[in-house]
This record gives sequence, structure tokens and C-alpha cells, in this order.
Amino acid sequence: MQDSETLEQIKKRRTFAIISHPDAGKTTLTEKLLLYGGAIRLAGTVKGRKAQKFAVSDWMEIEKQRGISVTSSVMQFEYDGCCINILDTPGHQDFSEDTYRTLMAADSAVMLIDAAKGVEEQTKKLFQVCRQRRIPVFTFVNKIDRYGRDPFELMDELEKVLGIHSCPMNWPVGLNGSYKGVYNRQQQQIELFEADGSHGSDIIKSTVGDYRDEQFAKLLAPEAYEQLCHDIELLDMAGNSFDQELVQKGELSPMFFGSALTNFGVRAFLEEFLKLAPSPSPRMAKEGIVFPETEGFSAFVFKIQANMNPAHRDRLAFVRICSGKFSRGMTVTHKQSGKTMALTQPQQFVAQERTIVDEAYPGDVVGLFDPGIFAIGDTVCESGVDVTFEDFPVFPPEHFAKVQPKTSLKRKHFIKGITQLGQEGAIQIFQLPNAADQGYVIGVVGQLQFEILSYRLKYEYGVDVEIQQLPYAAARWLVEDPQNKQPLKYMDENMLVMDRNERPVVLFVGNWQMNWTIEQNPQAQFLVVPPREWL
Repeated sequence: MQDSETLEQIKKRRTFAIISHPDAGKTTLTEKLLLYGGAIRLAGTVKGRKAQKFAVSDWMEIEKQRGISVTSSVMQFEYDGCCINILDTPGHQDFSEDTYRTLMAADSAVMLIDAAKGVEEQTKKLFQVCRQRRIPVFTFVNKIDRYGRDPFELMDELEKVLGIHSCPMNWPVGLNGSYKGVYNRQQQQIELFEADGSHGSDIIKSTVGDYRDEQFAKLLAPEAYEQLCHDIELLDMAGNSFDQELVQKGELSPMFFGSALTNFGVRAFLEEFLKLAPSPSPRMAKEGIVFPETEGFSAFVFKIQANMNPAHRDRLAFVRICSGKFSRGMTVTHKQSGKTMALTQPQQFVAQERTIVDEAYPGDVVGLFDPGIFAIGDTVCESGVDVTFEDFPVFPPEHFAKVQPKTSLKRKHFIKGITQLGQEGAIQIFQLPNAADQGYVIGVVGQLQFEILSYRLKYEYGVDVEIQQLPYAAARWLVEDPQNKQPLKYMDENMLVMDRNERPVVLFVGNWQMNWTIEQNPQAQFLVVPPREWL
């Protein structure tokens, strides 16, 4: 068991991911939480391009130009006695693989829903990942500064579409599209917000008091006040009651209403969320459950990122600390290779801004300099700690293209770039057998990854590339029977390639061709993902 100071630090941690469909306002909410936490002075929105203001969690140049998040980012700040680790994730489905991995490092999730659009397709997929891992989910209904759907209708949609009950912790005050504030159900208080002209770049001013106070009846239009009283009565009679145990099990979602753009209700959400969200939770290892309170440092790698600082061409492995206390300069073992290393330059982040960290605790995310030995899912731990964390899910690619440099003079830089980006996990690299000079076949989960690949190779490695789309839609790793070496049948439409570990992989044009080929070759095994020992 840890000492009392370390146990206190663990209780203070809140590590959560923000998930949503694209354009629901996820990065904006992240930024406003940083604003209220004092981590930034003014919030620059993605849309403020004329003033050269960009969301602080979007640190890649292409994110700033496109106004979308294409990689997860990590931010830490303190607020109201808590140490908060936010994992901001890409919303676009083409980058869902990065989001799935990031959720492995989270103890809870904030699910952002557009008040006008409700539960959208990507939200459903990400919610199911949270449900499978039994992660507590908190719902933030965003954009209530605009015309949207009825709050009761959104509550009903959560139950019907996602299969989870919700319990509103606050409620919008006003009439649809013209809300003036929020009502805190626990405290029975109204918070009315002032229009300050800052367009959300500064902390919004508000007036707080008992909703039954005469001043609020006067400040609100009669029909708005009457609507609020009616809604409160209906919620108290027919709404789900709050149950912390059900929240922890992922069966009940506390629901909040607000506007990340205007800071409407953000502080109220942050303060209530920190009271309800779990502190660091145990993690499953092959040897059993690892509890945060356990002595002995252990962590797993959930993300690798090259070139966060293009001037230094660095490569960082992001690790989630699971047990023990981390100290700068400590010596750890990389379980997969057996190598030991001293962690002399550990870093923590507000997006691209870094600080050297001297101490960290379970729940924290730390960036470690990676000399090229880490892979996603790897374990690092103190000497004497026998822990190997469970494997991460691997997603088979669905889109393929042949990629090669436009000029052979850049081939060395091209190979370095492709290799490093492949180690990040965003792309999978294949080669034609005995054809190293013909470029690489790249597999990705989402089509947009090819655009990101081309952009990053050009601006981070100085290489212009040609991308030739290939007609394949599925990949299967091939395990041949050593006792039966007969050649594969019906391979005319398919392509045989080798992965980065020189293991054979068959690319199929479609599901019908894949099923037919597998059926006609019973002497071979076709695996959706490679076994861990191959990686």
C-alpha cells in the first residue's frame, strides 16, 4: 500500500476522454475547461482564423488549417483541489482507431451531444466502446445557445438509441433557442448568464440564486419562468433519480446542458463533474488486477507521436500510470524487450506546450522520450514489478494505396517518415514480396488518413509522395500449414503482401472474394489481426 501522501494524490486525479460526433464542439469544450481551470488566459476558437487563433488542443498545423482534430491530445491542469487529465480525441470516424486507444487510458468519458442533432452515428460507436469497458459516461448537451431539440426529447433519445438512462443534473432556463441560464437541480438554484460581448474568449459573468426568489421571476419572461417551474415538477415526478453506483457501472449518465462556445454552463458542469467522476480505476493485467494503490510503478503506452516539436524531430510515447509513484530519473523496465532505461526527460502537456515533470501518480499521463523501442500497448514498470497489461485492440485496415516518393532522391527521408508514422499506429505498412524498390502498400482504417499521411510526409519529412488507390477492402494475416505447402487457390483478384515483420498478408477486393478464397484454402488460416507474438 502507498504512503498517505501518494494515496491523497491518487484521490485528486480525474482522467477522462471527451467523445462525440464531428462538429459537436468537443475541442471547444476542452478549451473552455482549460480556460476555467486557469491553464490558458483567453480561448482562441478554431473558427477564429482571421485573428490567427486556434484551439490550443489542436497543435498540428493541418488541424489548424482544416479546423478538425486528427489526433488525440493530452492536457493537464488543476481546479478546485483536483488534478485533471483531459484526453481530447478526434471526432471524425476516419480517426476512430486513435480514439479507441485513448479510451483505454481514461477512467470516464464526457459524451458531447449537439442540441439540434441529438445522438449521431459516431457517438453511437464510441458510446459502445465505453459500454464494453464499463466506463462511466457523462453527457453534455452542447450548443443550447442556438435553436435545438426539446430537452425531454433528447433524454428520451439517449434511452432509446443508446440504451442508457439519464439523470439531468441541470436544466436550461428559458424558451427553446433563447435560453438565459441553467437550473441546478441539487442546489435548487438558477444561474443566469450575462451577454458580455467576449464571444466565449473570457469567463462569462452570472447571477446565482434560489429559483423561487422573486428577482428571478422578474428577470425572466413570465412564460419562461412558468415553463421552468413546470419542467422542474415533471423532472421530480417522472425523471430518473441520481444513483452514484449506477453511474460508476456505466448504467446511468448524469446529463448537463450548456454552450461551450459562449461558456454557458461550463463552470457548473466542471465543478459537478469533478465531484461525480471517478478517481483512477484498477487496470487488468495478464497477472491479475493492478490497483492504483499498489506499490511499485507500472504504466502502459497508449499513444506514440512523432514530431510534436518539428524543430527537434522528437518521438514521444504517452503512458498512462496505473500504479506506484513516478519520479523523474527513475529506472524502469520495458517488459516487451526486457531493456532498462532511465526516464530523465518525462513531460506533461497542455497540447503542444510541455513541462518537465518531477513526480506523477496513477491516473496521470506522461510523455516519455522514445528511442524507437516502444509500441502501442507496451508495459513499463519498476524493477521487481511483474506486470504485463492486456493487449490493445487492433483494427484491420479497410482502405489501401500504393505510396512512393515522387523523386528517388528523397527515398531515405520517405522510409524514415513512413516507418515513424507507422509506429504511431495510424497507418499499417505492407510491401510486395521482393519488391522493396516499388514503394509501399499502406493500409488505413479511414480514407482521410491518406491525406494526413501525404501532408505529414511533406511538411515533417520534406517528401512529396504519389498515392495510387488500390481496389482492396480487407486484409487477413496468413498462417500456412508447414505440413501442407500447396499454393493458395483463387488469388487472381487478391494481392499477397508482407507486413513490417515480414509476415504474409492477403488483401481482398471484397467480402465475397475473401470468403470464397478462405473456403477454397482449408490448409491455411486467415486471421483478422496478427497474433501479439508477431508484433
